[in-house]
Amino acid sequence: MSDGDLDDALNRTKLAALAEFAAGAGHEINNPLATILGRTELLLRRVERLAPSGEAAEAARDLNIIAGQVQRIRDMIGDLMLFARPPAPKLEDVSLSEIARGVLESFASRAAAEGIELRGQFDEGVVVRADRVQLAVVVSELLRNAFQATPRGGSIRATITIADDLQRIARLAVEDDGAGLSDSDMAHLFDPFYSGRPAGRGLGFGLCKCWRIMQTHGGMIAIVNQEKVGVLAITEWPMGG
Repeated sequence: MSDGDLDDALNRTKLAALAEFAAGAGHEINNPLATILGRTELLLRRVERLAPSGEAAEAARDLNIIAGQVQRIRDMIGDLMLFARPPAPKLEDVSLSEIARGVLESFASRAAAEGIELRGQFDEGVVVRADRVQLAVVVSELLRNAFQATPRGGSIRATITIADDLQRIARLAVEDDGAGLSDSDMAHLFDPFYSGRPAGRGLGFGLCKCWRIMQTHGGMIAIVNQEKVGVLAITEWPMGG
């Protein structure tokens, strides 16, 4: 067995173990979380029925914080389960530019608020074979990482091109103006819950989620430090049509 085959076998073993853990732990953790969230919402409704007062408003704020943090934990568990056992993609012919443009529009208000220029340059008519929901998740996560890295006054560029016409491969890339990634970050980009990230760049589960989606689509994702500044995230998708 070659080193590459051995690495693949180890990765499959790790993913299988993670899937078993996610299924069991997710169920056991979600049950008490549902109770906490339900009781918190009941208390919040009681507080809101009280006569307006400073104490009631403060209690409502605290309960909203508790509810928000519980939902955050549930989202993280959901991400873990998605990474361990991703749903099979519902493949169809999808306009890559249509999906990307829709996601960019959803980030427009954030770009304006943070003083970041958000640009899209798309080859129109590029059709890929993909699950449209999972495709949108990949674009969203790449943009979210780019926003976390890009300073005010910087820019984020999203591009769509045909990477290889003969092999029928389309490329969607997102480029930012951030400080780039360290060697350690590059080595752990697709590890779930990697905690060694620099301030301002939330690697978390976003990129490993992208990696799993690309894997199930028969595609590719690569993260490259730019020569001068920023990071280039490249995804390649099988073309449809």
